Amino acid sequence: MSDTPPAPATTARRSTPAVVRPGRPCLPLGLRAALARRVLASVARRVPVDLELPDGSTLGTHHPSDRSRPVLQVVRPAALFERLGHQPKIGIGEAYVAGDWRAAPGTDLADVLLPFAERLATAVPPGLQRLRRLVDRPIPAVQRNSPAGARRNVEAHYDLSNDLFAAFLDDTLSYSSALFDDGPWSGQSLEEAQLRKVDAILDLAGVEAGMRVLEVGTGWGTLAIEAARRGARVVTVTLSGEQAALAEERAIAAGVDHLVEIRLQDYRELEGSFDAIVSVEMIESVGEEYWPAFLETLDEHLSPGGAVAIQAILMSHDRFLATRRSYGWVQKHIFPGGLIPSLRAVEDVAQRHTGLRLAGVHTFGAHYAETLRRWRHRFQERWPEISRLGFDEEFRRTWEFYLAYCEAGFAAGYLDVAQICLRRPTGATR
Repeated sequence: MSDTPPAPATTARRSTPAVVRPGRPCLPLGLRAALARRVLASVARRVPVDLELPDGSTLGTHHPSDRSRPVLQVVRPAALFERLGHQPKIGIGEAYVAGDWRAAPGTDLADVLLPFAERLATAVPPGLQRLRRLVDRPIPAVQRNSPAGARRNVEAHYDLSNDLFAAFLDDTLSYSSALFDDGPWSGQSLEEAQLRKVDAILDLAGVEAGMRVLEVGTGWGTLAIEAARRGARVVTVTLSGEQAALAEERAIAAGVDHLVEIRLQDYRELEGSFDAIVSVEMIESVGEEYWPAFLETLDEHLSPGGAVAIQAILMSHDRFLATRRSYGWVQKHIFPGGLIPSLRAVEDVAQRHTGLRLAGVHTFGAHYAETLRRWRHRFQERWPEISRLGFDEEFRRTWEFYLAYCEAGFAAGYLDVAQICLRRPTGATR
């Protein structure tokens, strides 16, 4: 990995997702807030977290507080219940950003969220779960990943500022799960683990010297650089102008720019054929509507005998079916247009729309929890530097919640990550 530091980013934009204010739901807001309080109290009786009210009492628990239990402090009860009554799925994150609740002093935010993530299927009583369709909101049409929409969605996150990401990522600028080895993780650097991840997916795709390799989703260029160091010729595509510019500089600094072609291009505009295709945590940004087009494109541009290697965030198929049409906090404030698939969904789309078939899977979800934990702690440590880029307190709380929320999901096993190999069966052609 080159020791050359990232080039200065373009001027950072202050990005502060708007917090939803209580509006006019179909039921009177007071009634919905009262119902939200009752639901939250019921959840609190099922989840080992103490919800502490401003007067020192706890919501939903009837026993002295166990000091081993994480403590969630409700700072502004009325505002919290109104937000939850207005938008139950989105309101909890927006309430944190607004300061309606917080992790108690001495309690880590991810530790507060973990018990909820572990009990997603059981925290809400079965009778209330049947009302899910009344609170689920559809994904807005504006977030569709059409060619124009995909570019807009990517720019909303990845073009925030290269300097922002450089502040909390490791020197490889890898914004995806690392892969630690079998030894104690505490002694392993994140950079080593990220390069191990890159080597693993390049090995899965069989990347060797002389091959023509396609990468879909450039990031800041680390995978393309490492593939070029193997002697492969790499075409890598991205919709992020800031990422493309810095990836180009890093390829030059690494001395492999003659082997790496970086294109500011949609995957649907690709031409040519490739001996191997890799894509790291890109499929989650494609959107279910476009998964067939995405996998068809990979199949179309894969040379005979080649392999596709995808790193993907996954959830169980049951959870995927339950959430696929539902609009959540992460989609609204972090990754517009995003949707996490299940392994079965990926396999089904490949079988229906391509000649590609599942040839291997390696899951390592716990490694993502550790990766996110390190990102979050470094984000907190480097906040004074990040704030000088023009990001405000609302942005800080948004990203702290995002990183802790995702960390809890992977630590609980609600979310997983896998490197998936797809190949055409022997003798098969497109």
